[in-house]
This record gives sequence, C-alpha cells and structure tokens, in this order.
Amino acid sequence: MRWLQILTACFVLSAAVLPGQQIPLGTALPAMLNSTLDARKGKPGRKISARIMQDVPLPNGGRIPAGARIFGHILHMSPSATSDSGLVLKFDQLVWHGHTAPLTTNLRAIASMAEVFDAQLPTNNFDEYGTSVADWTTIQVGGDVVYRGNGQVIAEDNQVVGRATIGGDVTAKLTAVSDRGCRGTIDGNDREQALWVFSTTACGTYGFRDLKIAHAGRTDPVGEIALESATNVLVRSGSGLLLRVDGPGAPSPTAR
Repeated sequence: MRWLQILTACFVLSAAVLPGQQIPLGTALPAMLNSTLDARKGKPGRKISARIMQDVPLPNGGRIPAGARIFGHILHMSPSATSDSGLVLKFDQLVWHGHTAPLTTNLRAIASMAEVFDAQLPTNNFDEYGTSVADWTTIQVGGDVVYRGNGQVIAEDNQVVGRATIGGDVTAKLTAVSDRGCRGTIDGNDREQALWVFSTTACGTYGFRDLKIAHAGRTDPVGEIALESATNVLVRSGSGLLLRVDGPGAPSPTAR
C-alpha cells in the first residue's frame, strides 16, 4: 500500500502546475474570498487572501488545483470624486503545495456571499433537495443554467456554452460583454476556463446594493483593483471573485 500512496502523490503533483510554469494570460481564477474587505476598518498593507474553488486547467495538461491560495494586500482606502467610500487592493501571489509564484491579476466579476450560496443550490423545486446532486439544476451568477445530469451549461439564448460535472464544476469560454468592459478571448487564449459559480457573461458586481468595480486592474495601474461604494465598501468573507491572469510578476495590460 505504501508504494501505491507514493505513486498517487507523484501523479497529483505532476498534474499540478509547477513552480516557474507559465500561466497563460487571460486564465480565469474562480476564487472565494477568505478576508472581509471593509473600507472603514481596513488598513494599508493588510494581507488578504482567496481560495481557488475549482481545478484550473492549463494548456500543457497541468492544472492549478482547487484549494490553492491567492494572496494580496490592501493598498489604500479613500473616497473618490464619484464615491464616498473606496478601497484599492491587489492580488500578487499564488500558493499551492508549499510553492509560491508571483502573479498579476485583474477582476472581471465579484459576487456576494448570498449570490455564491444561491448558485450552488437546486432551483427548479424544493423536491430536488432530496434527490442526487446529479439531478440538480442550478443557476450561475450571471444567469447561465447548469444541468448537472447531462453535463451542459445553457445560456439565456438556449445555446450550450459549457460543460459541467455532477459535482458542479463548470468549464466554458468566457464571452465578451462590451457594454460593461469585459472581453472574451485575450491574446489568443480562447480555451475553456474554470468558472465555478460564474456565468460565461459574468462581468461586474452581483448581489451588492451599490458596490462597483471602479478599476478592474487591466489598465494602468495594472493589477490594482479599485472598489467603490456610495456608503461603505464592504465585501464579506465567502464572496466570490472571478479573477483573470495578467502575467507573472511583471504585469502586461490586458482586458478583464
């Protein structure tokens, strides 16, 4: 049994992304926020983190495993010309299996804890709670419908846009949403992405009364994500983030 455990461990590590391995620009990183963001209580330099919620496939057959951590910090809090409350943050490290790699990301979408929770529950009728998860139908943040039984993700126009597992993992190509500033393909990266609870068209904020993404981090200053609110920027731990990779360490400007 000992040799089998060793073989299994080697397989898992070989399948995961290795230190120094390039993560393509535009790769989606679906994550759950581990730290509450509060402009009234936050301090510049405070560390923040999020957890990858679904294996992220890479073109060479590797993956970023679910459970990997993304670390960052708060840069500053201040009101702006258009808002009474503002908070600027940056995620810049990816950590998995004891390895650390620099990372530059921008923010495509953010969903409240309630939106994340609802997206993981069956929606057709309450009888589904007593059935196998393979029979569940769920609705992603942004509107796509997931039919776990047949493994399909359906958009609002009734087109199949992605694939789903019985456990609820979703992979699909991100769609451009030009009127909200989100693009699909980035620098030739048109692969299916790991989306977790997010739709292919998810872009902006979901489940927050007046929160907005004032700067996604895709243009200068690249990697800096600015959130604004008319009252107070408050994003609780358990909220969902759909980040996209801009580059390892040295950032390059791309769309979110």
